[in-house]
Amino acid sequence: MDSYSKPQMRRMKTRTLWIFAAIGLIVFILLQIVPATASETLQMEQSAELITKAQAEESALKFAESTLGLSGPFEDALVTYETRADIYGYLTKEDLMEDYLKKYEKQFPYDIFQVRFKKPGGLLNALTVDVHMTTGKVVGFKEIPETGFPNVVDLGINGSSDAVSASSGVEGLTWEEKLALAQPYLKALGYSADTQLVVDETPAGLALTVTGFEAGQSNAQIDIDFYEGKVSGIESYFTVPQSHTDYVKGQTTIANWLTYAGYALLTFVLGILAIVYSALTKVHTSFKRGILLSSIYFVISMGSAINMLPYFEKEGLSGPLLIFGLLFQGGVTLVLAASVYFSLVGGDGLWRQQGINLWGRAKEQGYGRHVLTSMADGYAWALILLGVQSVIFFVLERTIHMWSTTDASQSPYNMVYPVLLPLLAWVAGIGEEAVYRLFGIPMLKKMFRSTLVASVITTLIWAFGHTLYPIYPVISRPIELLIIGLLFSFIFLRYGFIAVLFSHVIFDSILMSLSIMFTGGTVNIAAGIFYIALPAIVAFVIYLFNPPGKERPPVPAQKKEEPLFTTPHPEGHL
Repeated sequence: MDSYSKPQMRRMKTRTLWIFAAIGLIVFILLQIVPATASETLQMEQSAELITKAQAEESALKFAESTLGLSGPFEDALVTYETRADIYGYLTKEDLMEDYLKKYEKQFPYDIFQVRFKKPGGLLNALTVDVHMTTGKVVGFKEIPETGFPNVVDLGINGSSDAVSASSGVEGLTWEEKLALAQPYLKALGYSADTQLVVDETPAGLALTVTGFEAGQSNAQIDIDFYEGKVSGIESYFTVPQSHTDYVKGQTTIANWLTYAGYALLTFVLGILAIVYSALTKVHTSFKRGILLSSIYFVISMGSAINMLPYFEKEGLSGPLLIFGLLFQGGVTLVLAASVYFSLVGGDGLWRQQGINLWGRAKEQGYGRHVLTSMADGYAWALILLGVQSVIFFVLERTIHMWSTTDASQSPYNMVYPVLLPLLAWVAGIGEEAVYRLFGIPMLKKMFRSTLVASVITTLIWAFGHTLYPIYPVISRPIELLIIGLLFSFIFLRYGFIAVLFSHVIFDSILMSLSIMFTGGTVNIAAGIFYIALPAIVAFVIYLFNPPGKERPPVPAQKKEEPLFTTPHPEGHL
C-alpha cells in the first residue's frame, strides 16, 4: 500500500502472534472438540453414524406399503430434517441429555428425517413418515387426505374442537376401542403390548402417556389421530414443562426487540449514512471499490437462499408462492448488498479523508505482499478468536448457565447441497466488516470522539443481530460477541480491513466446515478442508495478479487533513 498514507501500526511480532494462535487452537480443541458438549457449539450430531436421506426414504416406503397398506406410485418424495427444539433445549438446560440419550432417544428421538410423499397411490393428498436418523426405524406417521383436514388438527387453527371430533369418525367409540384400533400400528412402531399407558381422549383421538418414561418434568407421550374411523397418524415425543415454554417465549420476545430495534433499525440508519458519506468523501475514494465485494455478497446470499429450497418446500412454499418468496428475498438481499457497497465506498472515503489507508488498492505499492501477509495474520487471529470464544462459552455455561437448542432452518440437512454451507462465511466476513468496522467505526467516531466508544457501539449493534439464534439466555450472545467484536475492531485498526476480513471469514469457515465434516462422508470432509484452505487460495490468486514489479510507483507525500484517529505508535510489541 502507499507508504505515505499507511499508518504505522503497532502489531504483534509474527512469532508472538503465532504462539497465541497455537494456544487458541489448543484451547478450542480441548474445550469444544474433545468434550461431549462440542455438538452444541458446532451444531453437529454426536451419535452413531447417520443414515442417508435415500435410506430414510426406503424405510418410509417399506412402512407405507407393509403397515399402512398403501401402494404406489410413491413419487416426489421430499426428505427433510425435523427437530423438537423444545425438548432438546429443556434437556440441555436441565442437564438431562446424557440420561435421555441412554434411555429414551431410540424410541423418542428429538431429531428425525421426515419423508413426505405427495399423493401416494392417488388416495391421499400426502403422507409423512418420521424416520430415526441413526437406526432407520419409523417412529411416527401422518396421513393427509385430499380434504387436508388433519392439517387443521396439527396446526390448531380454522375449526372448533367439536368439528374436529366429528370428522374423526370414531366419536361413538370408547377409548378402549380406539386403543384397540391403534394397537397394530403401535406394534409396528416398536411398542410392546405390556407398555403401561395412561390414556386421555383428545378432539383428534388419544393422548397416551407412557408410565415410567420421565426426564425431569418431561414425560413420554404418544398422540394418535383418527380420520373417518381409522388411525391417520401417530406421533411420539416427550412433553415440555409449561415453565420452560414460558421462559423461551419471554426470551424470544427480548430477542425480537434487540434484533429489530437494536440491530435492524440502527443498521438501516448506518446504511443511509453510508450513502451520504459516499457522496461527501467521493474525492478520496472510488465508486468502483465496492462493486466486486458487494457482488460476491449478493451472489452467495442468493445462492444460499436457493440452497434452502427443501426447507421452504417443507414449510409449505411451492409454485407461485415459492417464486414470490424468492423474488422477495432477492429484493431484500439486493438492498443489503447495496448497504454493503456504500459502506465499503463511504468507509474507505472516511479513512482516506483523514490520511489513513486501512484498505489498500490493487497496484498500490506492496499490495500483493500485503494481501498475503493479511491472509496469514487472518489465520492466526482466527485461531486466537476460536480459543477466546471457547473460554467465553466455558465461563458463560458456568455462570449464567448458557445453553442452546436445535434449529431446522439452519441445518445443512435441509439444504440441496450441504457442502455449500461454509460459503456463508464470506457473506458474514464481507458484509459485517464493511458495515460495522470499515464504515461504522469512523462514522461513530465523528459523533463520540472516541475510537473505543465507536467500536463498542458498532459491535453491540452487530451483536444484537445474533440474538434470535437459539442460544439462551438471550444476553449470552451480546456478551460473547461484544468481546469477539472488539477483537475484530482491534484487528481492523491495527492490521487493516483485508486482515480483519480474512480473520472473520476463516473464523466462520472453520466452524461451518467442521459442522459439515462431522456429518461424515468423504465428500463432506474434503469440502470442509477445501473451505478452510480457500482464503489462502484466494490470497495467492490476488498476489499472482499483483506481484512485486507490477505496482504503481508511490505518489509523493502531500499535506493531509488532521487525522480522525491518533496515529498508533511505531510497529512493535503490544
